[in-house]
Amino acid sequence: MTISATRVRTSLLGTAGAVVTIAVVAVVGLMHLVEPWSRHDPVRRTISEYAVGPGGWLFDIAVLGLVAATGAVVAALYVRDVVTPTALVLFAVWCVGLVLVVVFEKTNWSIGPSVSGYVHRYASLAAFFALPGAGLLVARRHRGERWAAWVTVFSVVALASFLPIIGAILLNPVLATPWYRAVPLGLIERVLSLAEVAVIVVLGLRAPRREKTFP
Repeated sequence: MTISATRVRTSLLGTAGAVVTIAVVAVVGLMHLVEPWSRHDPVRRTISEYAVGPGGWLFDIAVLGLVAATGAVVAALYVRDVVTPTALVLFAVWCVGLVLVVVFEKTNWSIGPSVSGYVHRYASLAAFFALPGAGLLVARRHRGERWAAWVTVFSVVALASFLPIIGAILLNPVLATPWYRAVPLGLIERVLSLAEVAVIVVLGLRAPRREKTFP
């Protein structure tokens, strides 16, 4: 395969990943407006609530679509020699975490804690930290480039989204309400999620088109 053909294919792969990511955002966004998902309060209830009950299959498909989209973008980044080995590991943690979020349903608090719920919680937490970490590593390697600056911005926004949650947990002993009710958890998670998918979109559309040099 010639260098130009490789450039075209990796460009299409990255673009396809970005487009699928945007489509996933559109689907989940539509779920905010359509029954039965629109019954959930987007400020207080987490996005995973859409997977519970009737129509949950659509949310699961959207999440798995995001995993596939990330895989396409990361493959393009690897061929372009943009991604570091550590970043590859963090991207893998993000993808595996999302798959586990689909496989293990979140806790139904009307019943009580469950093993599935704990796996769901910690898998999502690992994924949410891993993606911006990977983004920062990739951007650091390409400081001075505009696309890297945007990746940095979105990654920092994603990580900063955890600050209200951390603050509420630390202040939990003096709060008159549980920490998860002291903050708009659903809104925070949505800001976090949008920032993270923005990282994927920017990497898919704007990262350099050069090819990796193999020995």
